[in-house]
Amino acid sequence: MALFGFGKKKEEVNSLNSGCCCGSSCSDDANKESGEMKLTGARVKVLGSGCAKCNELEAATREALKELGMEITIDHVTDFTEIAAYGVMSTPALVVDGKVVSFGKVLKKGEIIKILQNIREN
Repeated sequence: MALFGFGKKKEEVNSLNSGCCCGSSCSDDANKESGEMKLTGARVKVLGSGCAKCNELEAATREALKELGMEITIDHVTDFTEIAAYGVMSTPALVVDGKVVSFGKVLKKGEIIKILQNIREN
């Protein structure tokens, strides 16, 4: 039913969701070729408004990466549109290689280390 243009909007939404969460046409195959799927070139993001809890998660993540000897840049995403694209409704959230691994709580350094080690093994 195209009443009030609803049908067209649905098509537009579907075309937007067909690519990567960043709006481009990224794919897992492209990431594998560039070496970004494993943690040697991993992408780590903290999603949140920049509040104290979000900053605390970012700091714990930095400490965990440092303890593991990993030199990875952490992106702090504050744009709510991009946060919603990950399906996150409760921040802070931690994203590794495009996958949300935690949301709605501040992880401790030890918890983050376990998560990163599990991802490294897979």
